[in-house]
Amino acid sequence: MEQVIGLVGGVAMVSGTMIGSGIFMSPQFVLAYVGSPGASLVIWALSGAVALFAALSYTELGTILPESGGEFIYILRIYGSFPAFFAAVTFILVVKPFSIAAMSISVAEYAMAPFYSGCQPPQLAVKCTAAAAILVVSTLNILNARIAVRVQVIFLVAKVLTLAVIVVGGMVHVRKSSDVFMENLKVGNSFKETHYSVSALGMAFYQGLWSYAGWYNLNYVTEELKRPEVNLPRALVIAISLVTGLYLLVNVSYLTVMTPKELMSSTAVAVTWGNKVLGSWGWIMSLAAALSAFGSLNGTFFSGGRVCFVAAREGHMPDILSMAHVHRLTPSPALIFTTAISLVVLIPGDFQSIVNYFSFTAWFFYGVTLSGLIYLKIKKPELPRPYSVPIVLPILILLVAIFLVLAPIIDQPQIEYLYVALFILSGAIVYVPFIHFKLCPGMFDKVTTFLQLFLEVAPAEKNL
Repeated sequence: MEQVIGLVGGVAMVSGTMIGSGIFMSPQFVLAYVGSPGASLVIWALSGAVALFAALSYTELGTILPESGGEFIYILRIYGSFPAFFAAVTFILVVKPFSIAAMSISVAEYAMAPFYSGCQPPQLAVKCTAAAAILVVSTLNILNARIAVRVQVIFLVAKVLTLAVIVVGGMVHVRKSSDVFMENLKVGNSFKETHYSVSALGMAFYQGLWSYAGWYNLNYVTEELKRPEVNLPRALVIAISLVTGLYLLVNVSYLTVMTPKELMSSTAVAVTWGNKVLGSWGWIMSLAAALSAFGSLNGTFFSGGRVCFVAAREGHMPDILSMAHVHRLTPSPALIFTTAISLVVLIPGDFQSIVNYFSFTAWFFYGVTLSGLIYLKIKKPELPRPYSVPIVLPILILLVAIFLVLAPIIDQPQIEYLYVALFILSGAIVYVPFIHFKLCPGMFDKVTTFLQLFLEVAPAEKNL
């Protein structure tokens, strides 16, 4: 695959993916879980710090192992084939499709909000619109990787302008009327009714960290990044610092306009803010939020298809998924497969539950990956690493990952988390006969040949 992503493209890929559905969908859930405005702002700030430290730790891994594939390739190179297969199956069938489905629901809900003022849009209409968004983004990424990156840069500008409008609008509103601001954020009131249970804090972090989802995206496309040893850390620091500052200012703006009760009851917080501040022009915020979520969906799709592609190239998925289009040089079979799984996930899911299950599963493997970095730093310090972080950072994020995996099942265990865990472990049923013992190696040869001719794809080298 071609190296098409420079520093600006890298910043756009990371920040453009992060600024999307989260900041327009998660604030009400964060506030509902922790119970107070002050605690919600602390969660947002800490989530930004966790994302930055995790991203910098991943950067060291990305320079030690400069290959696309993210967690899968790191676990494969450090721990071997067996645990890497579980990571591949989980990210391809759970984490990435759940992420894509949640973002597409955000696009749909905000796109339809102006047409259903004061009430929820029909779920069938939301799901159909979300499916259409997935198909459009899929087509864009299949046709041309360069266009997908340019779209990301363009949408990043639109997202930052949208958040800037919210920040400036909040400041103007404070000057006109500071009653709500003083009530929500003065020291005496801001931490009243805070919930301190482990489960509540864990769920709040799930929603907050969901809004920073994207800090890892460049590690999925390292082979398509120009000078990764330089551009990877620079892009991450610039992007996450920008996003954290914007998120805090936007949340303050929300709280200057709405009471906590209004914020928690809103199904589209940016639309509620727009109606209060912009009046009859509030629909503009709905359009802007939908476009922002669309850009985030594009970035997630760009990286998500690469995980499937790399896993197949390493022999952990069917060979057809490791092929690229002979003319466009995009991993189109992997992207088509990701599209199909995402559409299936979209059918039964809702935004809040999808985010919670995504976070539970993803942070388990983030923890496994960071434990690999700690192992390399202790056992193999001689490995060339153009970029290095203090060992305390991956240790700290590993502890955070353990907390995030255990938090939702300590206070209020739910059977759904057991189902997710069983699904991950069920991968052994496939791995042992087909990957380890390589039974029936030619079982899919005819299907592979047919799809190869039909899709016009061929085996891809690492840097076509």
